[in-house]
Amino acid sequence: MTHRIVIVGGGAGGLELATSLGKTLGKRGTASITLVDANLTHIWKPLLHEVAAGSLNSSEDELNYVAQAKWNHFEFQLGRMSGLDRAAKQIQLSATLDPETGLELVPARSIGYDTLVIAVGSTTNDFGTQGAAEHCLFLDTRKQAERFHQQLLNHYLRAHAGHDESRAQISVAIVGAGATGVELAAELHNAAKELAAYGLGRIAPENMRITLIEAGPRVLPALPERIGQPVHQTLEKLGVTVLTNAAVSEVTAESLLTSSGQVIPASLKVWAAGIRAPGFLQEIDGLETNRINQLVVRPTLQTTRDDDIFAFGDCAACPQPGTDRNVPPRAQAAHQQASLLAKSLKLRIEGKALPEYTYKDYGSLISLSHFSAVGNLMGNLTGSVMLEGWLARMFYVSLYRMHQAALYGLFRTGMLMLGSRIGRGTEPRLKLH
Repeated sequence: MTHRIVIVGGGAGGLELATSLGKTLGKRGTASITLVDANLTHIWKPLLHEVAAGSLNSSEDELNYVAQAKWNHFEFQLGRMSGLDRAAKQIQLSATLDPETGLELVPARSIGYDTLVIAVGSTTNDFGTQGAAEHCLFLDTRKQAERFHQQLLNHYLRAHAGHDESRAQISVAIVGAGATGVELAAELHNAAKELAAYGLGRIAPENMRITLIEAGPRVLPALPERIGQPVHQTLEKLGVTVLTNAAVSEVTAESLLTSSGQVIPASLKVWAAGIRAPGFLQEIDGLETNRINQLVVRPTLQTTRDDDIFAFGDCAACPQPGTDRNVPPRAQAAHQQASLLAKSLKLRIEGKALPEYTYKDYGSLISLSHFSAVGNLMGNLTGSVMLEGWLARMFYVSLYRMHQAALYGLFRTGMLMLGSRIGRGTEPRLKLH
């Protein structure tokens, strides 16, 4: 019987793994590869801040799972994982409903596996802050990013159509000065300039008041301070108000309240602080999880209580040897783990020992829209090299191209780059609908 590999989650890591296994094990008939996701299309999660600001049209940069499966010898199943039966080696998928009518599109069902890989990513963690879930927008999915963009655009359209001077300004508060919060703040400043250039100028660029709020002592707390300091300075030069040591204790419809009593008015509020794995993973059928719902795995990426179930990416708590910390929830870690699992699952089918994962930090790059980029690259020969400006921006863009190359191959990625270059002359630089 053909070995059945089921991958749950079509994010960057899960999709790269399914594509790699499909090209090898699937094409040769050594294993059947099934990818499960609740959506029909994929967009690279680090780009969602650009979707929110309107500088990226998600319809043009999306990947269709059904087509990708056909081209790469794996099967795609639409559905959201809701349960696990380890004894029967099955996962349960909940029914998929039509968002407009509520009618059932795809029924609830079970899928059997011999090897299960869980790569469902993470969602934003609001830490139970009062009012955050009700009044803040999140940027975990394409739909959420598009919702933010539409609300932003609505502010400009209302101001453009009326004569009420109170509408001629907009205040945006972003909670969390990690990569997402920092990049969104810079991208919104660029969006304000572009919207004014397209004639929606009743809200002048300087009247988009952006406040970035961080509970810790500095921006980009997970990255080296030598990266965070120039980023902080650049944001302030762009007119972004940066508040550090300011923990948000409550969110209302009109403002945010910090633990020190400061009130920050905001018409648009984005929560981009902290992560947690999806709630359905919490001790699912007896698997070990931590306090933020991550599945605890060994260095082989197998879960601690079931050798047939692997987990990787943001939804997995993978130890870093020699430290008391886990692998950080970063795109490069998911990419590395997907590459390792592509080899490991072939060895598993052959009955051979599995390699262990060791995290390699190749540096960090932060994009500040078209204004700048800052980061460092790390390697065995070069050590740590600080980058800033145009060169850092080029390296940042190359990260997405590497992701595309893993999915499409070099030739098709080159064609996509060419098409994107040609399209710049015929399309607005900002999505205006």
